[in-house]
Amino acid sequence: MNVQLALYQPDIPQNTGTLLRLGACLNMPVHIIHPTGFLFSEKSFRRAAMDYADHVHMQEHDSFCVFDEWRQADNRRLVLLTTRAEKSLYDFSFTPNDILLFGRESAGVPQNVAEQCDARLRIPMALDMRSMNVAIAAALAIGEAKRQTDGFRNLR
Repeated sequence: MNVQLALYQPDIPQNTGTLLRLGACLNMPVHIIHPTGFLFSEKSFRRAAMDYADHVHMQEHDSFCVFDEWRQADNRRLVLLTTRAEKSLYDFSFTPNDILLFGRESAGVPQNVAEQCDARLRIPMALDMRSMNVAIAAALAIGEAKRQTDGFRNLR
């Protein structure tokens, strides 16, 4: 098992494309939880992910409920990254079966989704800052999770 990424109802196609590209480069599956805040089609994500679209393992889920049933059946822990968490991602022990969940750029995830997560973490940042771009936040969190779980072993 390897760490995976899930995007909850993403709003911005460019961020989604960037994260699909990251998934391709790190050989990491990316889950898209619908509905998205933009027309999600093969053409739109290919434009955003450029020539990396053929190399990413992307799995679409019609809803959070469908996604959550899949991940529980696959025995995966769900780790939410949110500005509302108290615990730093750098004080957390990741496992290879973790899926890192990122919410909508405009609103995060609803409380009922947050409550279904096995852990809620934040990225430390300056007190007067609201949030980071989701693609940058995901890159930081994925890097730490993969570092802890030896997830870079088979990459050059």
